[in-house]
Amino acid sequence: MRLRKTMPDPLYSLSTDPWDLHRRADRDRQRHNEKIKEALRENLGDIISQQDIITADRGKIVKVPVRGLELPRIRFDPYDKKRIGQGPGGTKPGDIIGRGPGQQDGQGVGKKAGQEPGVDYYEAEFTVDELAQMVFEDLHLPNLEDKGAKQILSEHAEFNTITRRGLASNLDRKRTLLEAYRRNARQGNEKKWEVRPEDKRFKNYELVTEPQRNAVVFAMRDVSGSMGEFEAYICRAFYFWMTQFLKTKYANTEIVFITCHTEAKEVTETQFFSLGDSGGTRMSSAYKLALDIIDKRFNPREWNIYPFLFSDGYNWGDSECVELVRKMRDLCNLIGYGEIGTDGWQSSFGFAPLGQAYEEAFKADPRVVLVKINDKDDVWPALKKFFSKGGHEVKH
Repeated sequence: MRLRKTMPDPLYSLSTDPWDLHRRADRDRQRHNEKIKEALRENLGDIISQQDIITADRGKIVKVPVRGLELPRIRFDPYDKKRIGQGPGGTKPGDIIGRGPGQQDGQGVGKKAGQEPGVDYYEAEFTVDELAQMVFEDLHLPNLEDKGAKQILSEHAEFNTITRRGLASNLDRKRTLLEAYRRNARQGNEKKWEVRPEDKRFKNYELVTEPQRNAVVFAMRDVSGSMGEFEAYICRAFYFWMTQFLKTKYANTEIVFITCHTEAKEVTETQFFSLGDSGGTRMSSAYKLALDIIDKRFNPREWNIYPFLFSDGYNWGDSECVELVRKMRDLCNLIGYGEIGTDGWQSSFGFAPLGQAYEEAFKADPRVVLVKINDKDDVWPALKKFFSKGGHEVKH
């Protein structure tokens, strides 16, 4: 049967304008947002260590300065108001189409006091969750094994169903027209072609379940008196982003928070980030507590286990810590040690005594990963080293 297209029925109107005109502004904004994200990724080391971001709630909006970007907009020419918008044509990419008064090739207007506002930085607004998604895009828990998987809801929706009702923006035009063709063909409407509301088809989504492997992460923090203000800040910064990373990408992961001076104790997340520093230093007590918790609550045959300890490296009983780490190595997927540089042990001196002991004992072991942080910009490289893809695969 041959169908001839006539004017659409008044019940349903199809636009004759190009479809992309309706979404051109959205596409421009999306391109601009992608440029912002690229700029953020290039400066993640500085951005993620900012105090106001670390202390913000997950849903709070924070402002991030991005160099050299601003939202496109129409504005008046500050130099010559007689010039008009269109050019003479024939230009190529890279051609200079105009200069301000007094400007020469490759030069500005000279060293004079200016009155115009600067446009070097654009303040992009993001929630902590949005920043986390960008920061953690390429990170993952290394050496994950199939142990005790649970079914959980995926955090992203998949548009994999077609329904008769839905949002106008989700209208599937192709399927809608096909349904209209079929209905008109069945009704014998050769001379009158129409689209009715019952022909409309919409793309819709559903939340699918997917398995996630069981994993537990031990966040162990040195709270002894030798940990100064800088060391405490770096500890909080690293563990803040590590916690956000796990909550964003591994919703089924357990996190055990442990603080330690001469004695170790399990604390809540709030206590972990708020406790001050005092007392002596015996990091072996943190490892002993972690081993005890593993024995009681996290069977290594059913759980992927990741202990991380951050300290300044001044510790009583380095050899005891080495033996405990050697014992944990057989139970864990990866063991991380982060050392924060102090005035006595900066980058030129390498690791402090505890880090040196680990370095000598586990230099050929991919399951034991050591990082040194001397500045707040080193937090992001530390995250990448611990949670990089393909960085610590262990051959079985």
